[in-house]
Amino acid sequence: MTYQVHIIGGGLAGSEAAWQLAEAGLKVRLSEMRGGGEMTPAHQTDGLAELVCSNSFRSDDAVSNAVGLLHAEMRALGSVIMAAADAHKVPAGSALAVDRDNFSAAVTARLAAHPNIEIVRERIDALPAAGLTIVATGPLTAARLAEAIGAATGADSLAFFDAIAPIVHRDTIDMDVCWMASRWDKGDTRDYINCPMTREQYLAFHQGLLDGEKGEFREWEKDTPYFEGCMPIEVMAERGVDTLRYGPMKPVGLDDPRTGRWPYAVVQLRQDNALGTLWNMVGFQTKLKHAEQVRLFRTIPGLEKAEFARLGGLHRNTFINSPELLDGTLRLRKAPHIRFAGQITGCEGYVESAAVGLLAGRFAAAEAGGNALPPPPPTTALGALLGHITGGADAASYQPMNVNFGLFPPLNAGRTKKADRKKLYTDRARADLEEWLPAS
Repeated sequence: MTYQVHIIGGGLAGSEAAWQLAEAGLKVRLSEMRGGGEMTPAHQTDGLAELVCSNSFRSDDAVSNAVGLLHAEMRALGSVIMAAADAHKVPAGSALAVDRDNFSAAVTARLAAHPNIEIVRERIDALPAAGLTIVATGPLTAARLAEAIGAATGADSLAFFDAIAPIVHRDTIDMDVCWMASRWDKGDTRDYINCPMTREQYLAFHQGLLDGEKGEFREWEKDTPYFEGCMPIEVMAERGVDTLRYGPMKPVGLDDPRTGRWPYAVVQLRQDNALGTLWNMVGFQTKLKHAEQVRLFRTIPGLEKAEFARLGGLHRNTFINSPELLDGTLRLRKAPHIRFAGQITGCEGYVESAAVGLLAGRFAAAEAGGNALPPPPPTTALGALLGHITGGADAASYQPMNVNFGLFPPLNAGRTKKADRKKLYTDRARADLEEWLPAS
């Protein structure tokens, strides 16, 4: 197939970009190295849009949450990622979580069936010298291509660590100890399995995290910082004895039915597949060695006989200094036929990655047709995220960022109650997106 746009990388961003372009009538070559004899340190399959960390797309509340608003905006723009997520969601309270295997299979099948998309299993080692290109290789860009990107940008890539949480077989969890509930009874109130801890159990567990044997870093990884949004649990434990009790192990809003009280600490597990046979340990991304994980996590009440479908891991992520290198439509200033999309731009999170892919695809489609698509208004979630990446952030201190209301322009509504501000943000965003949609 003769193609008009070349997309490098079949993750969330690359898949979404390919879909947007194909739906606009353009021919797309989607190059993905997995399935062609190559693999990354974190992926386990050759499926497109594979989720390698959590299975959660986070909050689906489009009224008072910025990521939920981003979900809604992407749905309005025909996102294939959101369509697959909605079709394969699993219970997660007010969050949108998915069966990761069925989700990836659905995205792969829809792209493979599209007459305008050719999926090629190949590794790309250099940036194309000409032709519209979208680089969406994600945080695990292959070494040779990363070197080529560094050479093209004239700057070293930044990097940070991302960690993977363990997954437990549901039938090995002791439900005589654990119970099912959502915090503050949100969702259907039974979306999470909760493992309660007493003070003594928590303190012993905390010490075990500090003492546990960790994986060794390679020489090139030793100076790589962690991203705050995906911090290994043992690194959080090092920050103080109560840090976990105010983070992933907080017990507030969870009444233990056996005592009628909140436990001292709680470990939560969230459904990971549609069958409900696999559950992931929420917030338990880790770099502990595998044997140490099994030993320590089996000290958690209710997990004494737990069997793990996957243990935690750690990998290095790479991203470019987008505010310095990219223009307002994600083009590389030094080579404007090339756009970047997804986590390699420095956005953080599944949905944010796909959203930037969506924008890159639409910008490229407009350019191929000889048109200029105006960026979405900065008052929308899409526009706020794009603005942060392409100039709103300080290039000197640029770090990965999730979408949040702090990226939005301030409200012009005078003094408002704090409780009303989020709804004012989302009301304004919906109105401004409606005005922009005809131009897209």
